[in-house]
Amino acid sequence: MGYFRKVLIANRGEIARRIIRTCKKLGIDTVAVYSEADAESPHVSEATEAVCIGPAQAKKSYLNIEKVIQVAKEINADAIHPGYGFLSENPVFVERCEEEDIVFIGPSAETIRLMGSKLAARKQMNKAGVKVVPGSDESIDSLEEAIRLANQLGYPLMLKASAGGGGIGMQLVHNEDELTKAFDATKQKASSFFNDGTVFLEKFISKPRHIEVQIAADNYGNILHLFERECSIQRRNQKVIEESPSPFLDDDLRKELLEAAVRGVKQINYTNVGTMEFIFDENKNFYFLEMNTRLQVEHPVTEEITGIDLVEWQLKIAAKESLTLTQEEIKKTGFAIECRLYAEDPITFFPSPGVITNMVLPENEGRFDFGFENGSTVTPFYDPMLGKIIVHGLSRDHAISKMQNVLEQMDIQGVKTNLPLLQKIMENKQFIAGSYTTEFLSENKGQLLER
Repeated sequence: MGYFRKVLIANRGEIARRIIRTCKKLGIDTVAVYSEADAESPHVSEATEAVCIGPAQAKKSYLNIEKVIQVAKEINADAIHPGYGFLSENPVFVERCEEEDIVFIGPSAETIRLMGSKLAARKQMNKAGVKVVPGSDESIDSLEEAIRLANQLGYPLMLKASAGGGGIGMQLVHNEDELTKAFDATKQKASSFFNDGTVFLEKFISKPRHIEVQIAADNYGNILHLFERECSIQRRNQKVIEESPSPFLDDDLRKELLEAAVRGVKQINYTNVGTMEFIFDENKNFYFLEMNTRLQVEHPVTEEITGIDLVEWQLKIAAKESLTLTQEEIKKTGFAIECRLYAEDPITFFPSPGVITNMVLPENEGRFDFGFENGSTVTPFYDPMLGKIIVHGLSRDHAISKMQNVLEQMDIQGVKTNLPLLQKIMENKQFIAGSYTTEFLSENKGQLLER
């Protein structure tokens, strides 16, 4: 079964290899694009074809829309899979694909643009009856307006860029002085990073849980959820460990969350695979945070508990096929945990580029979605994630035990990694009890971040 003849993968590293794996299974030819820095990367040799698209700098290669489109036309690709990051949530890129009659494997440009604006997304969720964090529903254009609204909402507050992402353009403010100092700087940062200086205010949720819902929707109105993922182990607003099911939810709260996610997706007429992200306060109230209109880094957690290949579903939906499963037919089995392994100092989190001189992965005991192999060079040009370690267990305790064993057997030489940090988290009593929040790393840094 093949949904397309040839798919160009506009990405690199582990996600490019992941997409290639499913395409091979389906008999679809793949085209890897790569920068000069990635010429020896595994994804290049694993694809059916490979084309260099420019120098190491991402803006001259992986972010070069016209170059990617040019290559797709030259090699006669009938679809482009963007992976995550880079051009995956760029509506201009989607529009260029449409203009050239190339299928973009993802949602429409209109939907990406809508959900890329946090303010627009808040309005849509309000219409759908999905709770959002109390805050402003319009752009705040002046400091005076910000101060007036802040006094109404009450401190502490988050000052956020509407177009922001990855923790950029977010500033916690505890009082009027801090808001005054942060306002212009946050607007300028938003303009610089996202070419959009729109900012707004939200109530700050102290010690939240970050839980997201995986959804899939076809072109015929069928919307399915594939349960939730707990993503509260974070550093600098970047996820480090994910698991499913969440140890925080009971059956009733899970049902309420999943129904809210489906309602929100229906409101925006979404198609393809996507993720609705929520935060929970200490009283188990949950609020819509944002939607990621692409495949998530942590999608293997969902695949492990459902047995569903999400990349295959993306291809299927993009090829205008309908989802054949009903919600009742999607079952979750056991527990899955994913750890992200980074080439970075485990204490300072500074990137650690270099050559991997030895890599030992106990592959019979877990799933390893890695972008690198023994002898690979980790360059300083891109995100330092080496790959993801995923295990599945019959119970949460079983999954934790399996992850502990896998991490203990792993050995990476030549670059520093956060492997010691991952090992300490897996042995932490608070994590084992499932009673953690997004503040976990900062609260436990004395124990976790010691040399």
